Amino acid sequence: MIPSEGLFDVAVVGGGMVGATAACLLARAGFTVVVIDDGKSPSFDASTDMGLRVSAISPGAMSILSEAGAWRLVEGQRHSPYRTMRVEDRDETAAIEFQAPEFGLDVLGAIVENDLVQWALWQSLRVMAGIEILERERVAGIEYCEGLPVITLDSGEQVVARLVAAADGASSKLRGLLGIGQRHWEYGQMGVVGVVRSAEPNPGVAWQRFLDGGPIAFLPLADGRSSIVWSCTELDARRRLEQDEASFVSELEAAVAGSPGHWPGALESVGPRAAFPLTMRLSDRYAARRAVLLGDAAHVMHPLAGQGVNTGLLDAAGLVEVLVDARFAQRDIGDARVLERYDRWRRSEAELMSQGVHGLRGVFLPDELGLLRRAGLGLVSRSWTVREAFIRRATGRHRNAPALARGQTLSSLVHPDS
Repeated sequence: MIPSEGLFDVAVVGGGMVGATAACLLARAGFTVVVIDDGKSPSFDASTDMGLRVSAISPGAMSILSEAGAWRLVEGQRHSPYRTMRVEDRDETAAIEFQAPEFGLDVLGAIVENDLVQWALWQSLRVMAGIEILERERVAGIEYCEGLPVITLDSGEQVVARLVAAADGASSKLRGLLGIGQRHWEYGQMGVVGVVRSAEPNPGVAWQRFLDGGPIAFLPLADGRSSIVWSCTELDARRRLEQDEASFVSELEAAVAGSPGHWPGALESVGPRAAFPLTMRLSDRYAARRAVLLGDAAHVMHPLAGQGVNTGLLDAAGLVEVLVDARFAQRDIGDARVLERYDRWRRSEAELMSQGVHGLRGVFLPDELGLLRRAGLGLVSRSWTVREAFIRRATGRHRNAPALARGQTLSSLVHPDS
């Protein structure tokens, strides 16, 4: 017999950005939550230099993080809002530029260090009622007792919940234990990241150019520097990591030279560099018996559109919306029909974004598609309807986005009649 006092509504496995967001939202919505994470409480020090792993947080994701109690903490440290986004073809004959005001937005996004987002979320987790945190604990197995999932940890402790939310990353152990398969694409590329200083400070523009080997992006930082992501072959990535600073800056400057917008222009210095492999992973389903997948455990995207973290945060908001609706209908939150709604909704959205980026990447690489590439950029640039549809999806505020991403508050979601 499972004691009711030891039963949680939701067990969230993984305390990264997506898992911690889901836990905060669920607790604020009145569910009891346990967070199981194999690390320790994250830390952040604003006096240190910018971290190499950053994300372009969309306005929709900002709204979700605000409802999770974390965004005000991010704003109190450091972040870099941007109001302009520019995408250039590699031969400079075509470009698209988006300005936030033309779409009625204050910003198109903000560049934030991943470590800062996770730290802010854990600050919220620590003070929120209805949450228990199990740190430095790994999942050893999952079985079912009286129809409910029982998670066994490496320490031997067991956790029982009505629903398990797997947010334990791209190599999710829980996904494997649940028997959920994945389709996996290896691009044979890596993303080289670093922080670059240009002679002319970044004017608050998220700038991207498509090159022969892959796209390069300059993302604005608060001090006028730029965080770069340079997608290239594995061979080029390793070579660029081994270059001295002057050689790397010279090669980078050649790659961005001649921008019609006259920026980035001359580059002065680059800090430490790192690289990570570029892949795409799509899970066959996002729901199993009393369990769901969130974030990278469900999908991994090419960074071309910068939507990986944002899509995961929309997963978290979507799950909370589905579970709140189920509670209103007096349905078991772990019922297969409830989880099927989450599965259909979030899987279709993630696959649309992932396959779109996958196809776009293919168009921008082969030389023989140059005319098609330029024609596509020209169409988007000239058509208001296409531009608006593009920006609504990029900002996470399209019609099929979760209510929290579209600006609805958690309070109004939980208490619609108040």
